[in-house]
Amino acid sequence: MTHPGFEDDVRAEGAPEREFHTGVAGRLPRKTVAGGALFRDEAGLILFLEPTYKPTLEIPGGNSEAEESPLRTCRREVREELGLDLPVGRALVVDWVPASGPWHDKIVFVFDGGVLDAATIARITPDPGEVRAFGFLPLADAADRLRPSMARRLAAAQLALESGEALYTEFGRPVHAPY
Repeated sequence: MTHPGFEDDVRAEGAPEREFHTGVAGRLPRKTVAGGALFRDEAGLILFLEPTYKPTLEIPGGNSEAEESPLRTCRREVREELGLDLPVGRALVVDWVPASGPWHDKIVFVFDGGVLDAATIARITPDPGEVRAFGFLPLADAADRLRPSMARRLAAAQLALESGEALYTEFGRPVHAPY
C-alpha cells in the first residue's frame, strides 16, 4: 500500500531524466534494501523470530522486492511471517551494511512496531516455512544468538525509541554529524 497521492506524485515528477552518457544508469551499483519491525511486549521485551533458513535470530522483516519501499516491505513481511496485519510506525534506524561474500551491500530500515498486548501476541501465527519459533527477550539475552551488527542495530533502535529521533548507522554503529 502506497500513500494517498503516490500515483499523482509519480506523474508530477515527469519523464525520467535522460542519460547524459548512454548506458551510465545500467553501470551504477545496486543495493539491497530491507525493512524490519521492532515489536515489544508490555514488559518491553523484543519480539525475535527463529528463522527456518539461518542459525541466528531476526526481527520480523526482510528484503524488498522490486519497486517496493522499505516500509511496504516491512508491512508485507510482518503479515507473512506473523500472520497478522499490524501497524508499523516511524523509522528508528537507517543502517548501511557492507557487502559480504555473495551478498551486495544493503540499506536496512528498522521501524517501530510498537507494543503488542497479550491478545495480539496470542493471535500470532508464524509461517512454518519461514519461522521455526518466536519469543520475547531482552536484547542482552538475545545477543549471543544475533549477528553482532544486528545486536548493534537493535541497540541503536532502542536509543532512537528513547530519544524520539531516528538514527543513521553504519554496520549498526551510530554515525554522528558532521558526516
